Amino acid sequence: MAEHQDETRTAYDGVVELYASMFADRLETQPFARAMVGTFAELVRKTGNLRAADVGCGPGHLTAMLHDLGLDAFGLDLSPAMVDHARQAHPALRFDEARMEALPVEDRALGGVLARYSMIHTPPGELPALLAEQVRVLAPGGLLLVSLFGTEGPEPVRFDHKVAPAYSWPVDRFTELLDGAGLVTVARLLHDPASERGFLDTHVLARRP
Repeated sequence: MAEHQDETRTAYDGVVELYASMFADRLETQPFARAMVGTFAELVRKTGNLRAADVGCGPGHLTAMLHDLGLDAFGLDLSPAMVDHARQAHPALRFDEARMEALPVEDRALGGVLARYSMIHTPPGELPALLAEQVRVLAPGGLLLVSLFGTEGPEPVRFDHKVAPAYSWPVDRFTELLDGAGLVTVARLLHDPASERGFLDTHVLARRP
């Protein structure tokens, strides 16, 4: 796992300013994704546990959005350059460098985990362990929202993402992984292709029983 993560970290370190400029609108032009994030935040608030991690937070725009939606949100990212940018852009919020398979969070501590396109670079064979770590930090009743690229084929598809190699997933296969990690899928949203490759924007919301 370490080798591909080192490559991904280096790649994102090199595109911080460009990446931040591309996503500064905080989903203002993406109504479906914005609705899912809003639903996630509402359901986390209803658990009574407002602590939420934006895992793979990048420049911190979604961490700030979760904070604005009433959550005690903090951001974690593999890329130290992304973390530095997020701290400068949002000095009132907490951002730390961390790997997704080893989160610096105690067991059953969080009401929510947001993983917006931050699992896409993980090879399929390593994804179950990554999901197990997200489950570890969720309190009972806590929610996980994962956004990813969806494909209609039977297997995950590796493709050349603009920053680092990535994978798209059939939504049924991905939800099977969530079930295997001990989560219960409560909502799925697929909408128009995210790129010229024809992948679907896919958002899956799951709860820890």
